[in-house]
Amino acid sequence: MKDKLGRFVAILLLVVPGLMATYGFLAMKDAFFYQFEPDGYLPWGKMVFGFILFGLGIAFIGGWTFFRDRKRNYVAPRFKPKRRK
Repeated sequence: MKDKLGRFVAILLLVVPGLMATYGFLAMKDAFFYQFEPDGYLPWGKMVFGFILFGLGIAFIGGWTFFRDRKRNYVAPRFKPKRRK
């Protein structure tokens, strides 16, 4: 039972940033296309908020993947941890 709960938490740790990145992308898209309305303008607040959410979500997922691959030795030699002499 404990293992199933751990896996569920791990899935949630990846799903929540993925949803953040998705919502950020959609907010940026909506803000960009809103300027083409007849009385439209570019809502900078929504654009910046979407960019921040998108960046944080992608950065979290990228960092998660990088450190997991680093632990399993899947990365290039320049990204491997330095060994002490």
